[in-house]
Amino acid sequence: MELSNITLTKRKKISFCKRLLVSPRFYFGCVVFQVFILAIFVTKKNTNNGDVMLVIKERKIQEEIFNNTVENCLLFNTSEPQPKIECPIISPYLIGHKKPDISDEFSWEDTLQKYSSVRCGGHFRPSNCKARQKVALLIPFRNRYVHLKIFINHIHPFLMRQQLEYGIYIIDLDDEIQFNRGLLLNVAFLEASKEYDYDCYIFHDVDLLPENDYNFYRCSDLPRHMSVAVDKHNYKLPYVELFGGVSAMTKDQILFVNGFSNKYSGWGGEDDDMYNRLEFYHMTVFRSMEDISRYTMLKHAQSPPNPNRFKLKSTGMKRLRQDGVKNLKYKIMKRTDYPLFTYMKITL
Repeated sequence: MELSNITLTKRKKISFCKRLLVSPRFYFGCVVFQVFILAIFVTKKNTNNGDVMLVIKERKIQEEIFNNTVENCLLFNTSEPQPKIECPIISPYLIGHKKPDISDEFSWEDTLQKYSSVRCGGHFRPSNCKARQKVALLIPFRNRYVHLKIFINHIHPFLMRQQLEYGIYIIDLDDEIQFNRGLLLNVAFLEASKEYDYDCYIFHDVDLLPENDYNFYRCSDLPRHMSVAVDKHNYKLPYVELFGGVSAMTKDQILFVNGFSNKYSGWGGEDDDMYNRLEFYHMTVFRSMEDISRYTMLKHAQSPPNPNRFKLKSTGMKRLRQDGVKNLKYKIMKRTDYPLFTYMKITL
């Protein structure tokens, strides 16, 4: 009896193996598994090649922008006579909402010719009327040459249509020093202030492109947060205390709160700290409607966050008067007035 049970069990096992080997599902499962493994390998390989190609592309555009630029633009003369008629409050050249072209497949030489009316250092003023505000666009920068090319090509016609007098400043930091957005914006503010008596300073990330030219690049009696609705966040404000991306302040407003903190090395925190400074001094942040303040964000890899940002934020108001634009020491390593922007690189 026991022997017959063992024999039966053995037959069942053999029978199961035979059924498995002749089953179409078994072979289909094997094929699917092999395809899955192959897809992972190919994707990883392509991703690595993509990273290499991105680096090559960035270097090529860096060469194109910085080294192959012919500096034959006209010098910006602040004493030149201007038209006496003031530009209208709302420019007649505005077109409203237009999705930005985020392609970088255009010639830099053609861009230089297209905006030949821009003076050295990225300065422009309307020829037929006197601008209502003189605006400095301050852009912290590190190794995003593709973004810079797209941004410069987009922002010049955008600002021209608003009939602004403006200058564009790209501010870079020594490669040996960790990126610090707040510090760079403080330096850009100080250097732009030395050069010209601007009415308005706009702190602008290089990866954000405004979509609607009725989003006026001007300052008001209140500090302005401008990048209210970004496509990455489904055109919604992520949180009420946000003051990053694109914001605008007058010289008096910046000096009153002592600018940005210089302590936030790495990604994140300096904009929230600025919001706290404004709140500490009972300054209300002004925001335009979401359908006007819309921005397209250029794709990029997320930088490593600053692990100390929450601790710095919690102690920020204690060091407010000793940590800011009035307490900053730096050295300019390089400054070049290119045809479409002023470039500065600093060290500490």
